[in-house]
Amino acid sequence: MASISVLGIKIYAYHGCLPEETKIGSDYEVNVVVEYDIQRSTESDDLKHTVDYVLINSIVNEEMSVASKLLENVVARIIDKIIEAYPKIFSVEVSVAKKNPPINGDVIEVAVKDKRIKDKHF
Repeated sequence: MASISVLGIKIYAYHGCLPEETKIGSDYEVNVVVEYDIQRSTESDDLKHTVDYVLINSIVNEEMSVASKLLENVVARIIDKIIEAYPKIFSVEVSVAKKNPPINGDVIEVAVKDKRIKDKHF
């Protein structure tokens, strides 16, 4: 088993419970780690036998463009779409961090991370 990581995807999006968050927007950073069997792709050297990080990035951008109140909702949608695209993966972990959240205090980011493992969730 191997993993592919798509890290530091920077996106401007409109998530949050406060009205100004959905109007003004904020900077986000998304990280994705997918575990999968690389045997076939190492032998074939063919993109169709692996997890395409370009598609992962596209899924993240698509789901981040849909406004949600909670980051948990965004994370779950990204995971669901990756599983749909790659049903043979072993696990997928996604984190979404809101940079400089509008809360009282000096906070760099707030983040939600979830991981689904094949034997437990799909």
